[in-house]
Amino acid sequence: MITREQIPTILHRPVYDTDGNKIGDAKHVFIDDATTQPDWVSIKTGLFGTSESFAPISDASLVEGYLEVPYTKDTVKDAPKVDVDAGGHLSGEEEHRLYEHYGIDWDAAWQRANQPQPGPGREARGTDDAMTRSEEQMHVGTERYEAGRARLRKYVVTEEVQQTVPVRHEEVRVEREPITDANRDAATAGPDISEGEHEVTLHAERPVTQTETEPVERVRLTTDEQTEQETVTGKVRKEKIEADVPDEDDKRRR
Repeated sequence: MITREQIPTILHRPVYDTDGNKIGDAKHVFIDDATTQPDWVSIKTGLFGTSESFAPISDASLVEGYLEVPYTKDTVKDAPKVDVDAGGHLSGEEEHRLYEHYGIDWDAAWQRANQPQPGPGREARGTDDAMTRSEEQMHVGTERYEAGRARLRKYVVTEEVQQTVPVRHEEVRVEREPITDANRDAATAGPDISEGEHEVTLHAERPVTQTETEPVERVRLTTDEQTEQETVTGKVRKEKIEADVPDEDDKRRR
């Protein structure tokens, strides 16, 4: 049985069914007005916890940091959806539908809830002349949600790069030299009068480019967790007791 003192331990903890399947995370715990004991737990289910289902908590148990309810995952997820009012209460009709879904006897549960509940520091109602004053307490927790996404995207751009490189080429130049004793034999080696031609191949250089890929940088995304203080405002109900006592003038007139 889950007690009120265990509520902070339950909130935002995983909830499992009887077969060890995770149903979701505990979001809210609802207190029975008559017994002042935990009665229902709302469980965030579905993708990213977008849905909320209700399950009885009276027979649940806290096991090694998670809550185990005596129902299957499908039973909890198929429970009737209810709209909790601003005061954090289930209406009688909504609670009745939930009892029917989980096969709990509504009349027996209602009678049991409205019986006097003795406890430490609290006498059963009707056994003395005192009146018990009760009030609600608000338990505040946190839930994690998706606030946005950041991504790395790699794309290719083309830039124009200029470099200056020397290139060489050959040019033809006609050289004439007079006949001397040193070159006379070579000059008279051929026929006296003839026709002929001599060809020289000219060479030149031109720039060529070649590219190769080299890694230059590693980029990654990291997240830093920041803690901020936020003030949470809620509404809780409390009972007040006023005494209607006759004054002295009324006593004298009697």
